[in-house]
Amino acid sequence: METVKPATILIENHILFSLFLDRDVIINCYLPTNVLHYSDISLLLINDGQNLEEMDFDIILSDLYSKNSISPLLCVGINCGKDRREEYGTVNVLDYKGRGKKAKEYQQFIFQELLPFIRSNYSINSFKEKSFCGFSMGALSALDIVWGNPEEFYIAGLFSGSLWWRTVSQDDIDFDENIHRIMHMKIRNGDYYPWLKFFFETGTQDETADRNGNGIIDAIDDTVSLIDELVLKGYDRKIDIKYLELADGKHDIATWSKVFPEFLKWGWGRGI
Repeated sequence: METVKPATILIENHILFSLFLDRDVIINCYLPTNVLHYSDISLLLINDGQNLEEMDFDIILSDLYSKNSISPLLCVGINCGKDRREEYGTVNVLDYKGRGKKAKEYQQFIFQELLPFIRSNYSINSFKEKSFCGFSMGALSALDIVWGNPEEFYIAGLFSGSLWWRTVSQDDIDFDENIHRIMHMKIRNGDYYPWLKFFFETGTQDETADRNGNGIIDAIDDTVSLIDELVLKGYDRKIDIKYLELADGKHDIATWSKVFPEFLKWGWGRGI
């Protein structure tokens, strides 16, 4: 099914059955209508794609295209399933409650089912580049997949990313946030991939929890410390990383919709 709304954006909705996930996956494709050759287009995968309609994502894109603010971008929203915390975990590393058991299968779905479908459906042999973003748990998943497959991607975008994901409960006497936060550990143990870029957003009202009692909420603390890990790995804090901390920003779609245009302009802006 396709919808043209507004004039500069074509929205196509597809249902793709995944053998890996054993479920129908709804995907929402947002295409600029003024692209002559899709071989010149970049791809942005978006976890929790069911949020995009409420964000008025088509209007966000249309406004940016009408101002010639961003380069052509095929945006694909991937709707989550009922096992969201199982699919949106970290590949090969479960959290302390044993969650994330389908993260590997979700990654297989991305590479072996979703990407081939997109290429075939839109007759695209290869994209200019591919990026992945998400919200909350979807952001954790996006970063994990990008970091685990750096040769495939350009940008990882995280909106209120669930970077608290850990192997040991914070109530455990042995818990050490410097050791047991899974994504921090993966960054620390990984290599330096100079082409990768990273976008992070947090809000001062993302949550109220302050695990280590330092006066900074966990959502901000976990994000800033992960950025520090990236810098230690070799990434330039000003060139390779963009961090936006919103005063009064919340863990909700309204906040993320305010920031999404900045993400798009940072990643695919035309000299802005």
